[in-house]
Amino acid sequence: MAEVAYTSRVRVERIRGPLRRATLPGSDEPVLYGVHDEIADHYGVPRGGEAERSTTLDHVVAAAAG
Repeated sequence: MAEVAYTSRVRVERIRGPLRRATLPGSDEPVLYGVHDEIADHYGVPRGGEAERSTTLDHVVAAAAG
């Protein structure tokens, strides 16, 4: 079995409701995640407000597409 080449050191903390703050390697500033559009509807969160941000799912899709 191969040795582990990399371990990602990511920290995600809940601020309130669906609003999250992630600290990612290679980024000086934290990334804020929330919910928007149909995702907010799915989770029963009102659209708009401070939690209207990209979701973690958006980040994963962008990374896979890149």
